[in-house]
Amino acid sequence: MLERKTGVALWRQIADLIRSDIATGATAREGRLPPEMELARRYGVNRHTVRSAIAALEQEGVLRSEQGRGTFVRRRARLSYPIAKRTRFSAGIGGQAGSTRTRLLKSGREDASDTVAENLDIRPGSEVVRLETVSEADGVPVSRATSWFDAARFPDIDTAFGQHASITKALAACGVADYVRKSTVIEARHASAEDIELLRLSAGAIVLVTRASNADADGRPIQYAESRFAADRVELKIEND
Repeated sequence: MLERKTGVALWRQIADLIRSDIATGATAREGRLPPEMELARRYGVNRHTVRSAIAALEQEGVLRSEQGRGTFVRRRARLSYPIAKRTRFSAGIGGQAGSTRTRLLKSGREDASDTVAENLDIRPGSEVVRLETVSEADGVPVSRATSWFDAARFPDIDTAFGQHASITKALAACGVADYVRKSTVIEARHASAEDIELLRLSAGAIVLVTRASNADADGRPIQYAESRFAADRVELKIEND
């Protein structure tokens, strides 16, 4: 049911309901949506509101319209990204994509917030290196991440990443041959303006957010990262290894 006077536009709520129907297989077998007028009656809105929801999902690549035939679901399998003891983007996507890459958008130094300091086991206000990255599969952006590293231990992590375009290889260049996932927290939320731009989403799109800590072989925290995955392109798979 739609919730009115909540500050969330009706067309966005309808788009979310359509996404949910697609995810649960509630759409028609041939993947065709009901006509706009039927959807308008179902949700108790005008046709323009339904059209706005469909247009947003078309822009995002979830739906496609065919002249004279209707609107159809784009049957596109999600990439399955494992959250495991050793979580690596290129290895995790593996044979699901022809090519993968991670681009550095920007880097810098800043004072550690309480959250970053706690996850890196350093004092709040300590200097950390911050990396902003976007990861792609077959040229399509599937996630963006912000990573923090203790600047005292990894002063050149940004330079190393610029050379190797890989967190794993950058850490290896800085003396960390292997590392494991210490903890992961997952939540879902609407994409921010920056998510929409960098992941090429439409307004109202859903992203899966992970907040993760990685540690070296001795159990010392080395990286804290907050990543945003396009929910229509990626599913997160928890592996108990």
